Amino acid sequence: MEELNLSLRLKEVASLVPLGSKLLDVGSDHAYLPIYLLKQKKISGAIAGEVAVGPYQSALSNVKAHQLEKLITVRLADGLKALDDFDCVSDITICGMGGRLISTILENDKEKLSSISHLILQPNNREEELRNWLTINQFTIINEKIIEENNKIYEIIVAKKGTSNITQIEKQFGPFLLLEKSPVFLKKWQKEQQKLLFALKQIPENYQSERKQLSRKIKMIKEILNES
Repeated sequence: MEELNLSLRLKEVASLVPLGSKLLDVGSDHAYLPIYLLKQKKISGAIAGEVAVGPYQSALSNVKAHQLEKLITVRLADGLKALDDFDCVSDITICGMGGRLISTILENDKEKLSSISHLILQPNNREEELRNWLTINQFTIINEKIIEENNKIYEIIVAKKGTSNITQIEKQFGPFLLLEKSPVFLKKWQKEQQKLLFALKQIPENYQSERKQLSRKIKMIKEILNES
């Protein structure tokens, strides 16, 4: 059997899953994450949810190849609809999707989140929208990571039930990431600043509203990067 070679991104997500969890992995990407966590003896079991038949079949094959059929249940379902009341799932991972799509998945079945201890989320973009959803729906962010892999930068957000008052700047940049200001964080926002400065040059002078909006974003990033 081929050894499971997990990406750095998913290894970072795995490191944030609490020990002893029963996991629901939404959009499970061949069930790599649940298989890895079980091989590490970090979780007690998992449900791997897939919305499309191809990835569902692939997840089934991988689970069988690793002889984990008794510990990983693969379900063909949309988002949290893979979760039943009797599953006793404690934690949910959703990785590799846009922040808006993750927010929609959570919103569509948010009544299923009442018994969940942690959400471990890895959005590919629109992180601000996801943090905003979490805040509105009374989840508090308890940890964040930012990593670079294959010239792409990824953010990981861990949240649990609880109210929090985070500022707009913290929603944009991440409350924990802001405190750390790691080299990867600085690289991400320097690149974003360059993109916005280029975009600003393309906007005609008479489009004042659009120019002001971009200028505000650029100013905010400059302040975060401690630039004058």
